[in-house]
Amino acid sequence: MDKKLAEITNMVLSAIDEVRPYLRRDGGDVDLIEITDDMTVKVKLKGACDGCPFSVMTLKAGIEQAIRHKFPQMKELIAID
Repeated sequence: MDKKLAEITNMVLSAIDEVRPYLRRDGGDVDLIEITDDMTVKVKLKGACDGCPFSVMTLKAGIEQAIRHKFPQMKELIAID
């Protein structure tokens, strides 16, 4: 992994770690899957978050905002199955 990608990955993981306690409190979690060359961040929602009717809100209002705060260059956030 090159230095720039490692720095970006650390920023994204740090942001995810900030929202993780809130997700876990409701029985959910999130894993970073990939950061693509075009700066799309792919995550996997787990536990209660996977399939939850509020998962889109969690993704956009919680996880995406936290990542954008630390990594404003992110193109988009995608939850994969």
